[in-house]
Amino acid sequence: MDRAQKAELVAELNQTFAEVGVVVVTRNLGMTVAQSTALRNKMREAGASYKVSKNKLAKIALGGTDYLSLGDMLTGPVGLATSVDPVAAAKVAVDFAKTTDKFVIVGGAMGATVLNEDGVKALATMPSLDELRAKIVGLLQAPAAKLASITQAPAAQLARVFNAYAEKDKEAA
Repeated sequence: MDRAQKAELVAELNQTFAEVGVVVVTRNLGMTVAQSTALRNKMREAGASYKVSKNKLAKIALGGTDYLSLGDMLTGPVGLATSVDPVAAAKVAVDFAKTTDKFVIVGGAMGATVLNEDGVKALATMPSLDELRAKIVGLLQAPAAKLASITQAPAAQLARVFNAYAEKDKEAA
């Protein structure tokens, strides 16, 4: 890898670190190509990404971002799982770590907050941003639905009363 490629990779990583909501640092010693491909596919499906890069280049790319404190975790063969949604990358990484012992979560960060392995696992148990949005929409729609049913109830009762009087008049005639 020549100097220009390294500079391009550092700039790309720096831009990624500036845009994401969470970075999960993993150790992936001895993973097969099939396992790595499966992990990347799962990350992509969740709206996250997974990259393996040289530690020195990643440490340089951390400069000027909120994730500068991750530099201490970048030792040995590590991979970086990132996502804009603070839960997506952590959730996929924790789920994948359960399937193989060659993939271990080292730690991570959510903005300037550094997370250890337990912190990443706790983050993975939280609902995703989409799930929270769906809950909020459901909570907002529930009162409107109740209000609509309450306002329709008196009209329906009046209609039944009028219908009963109309049927009574028909029988009388």
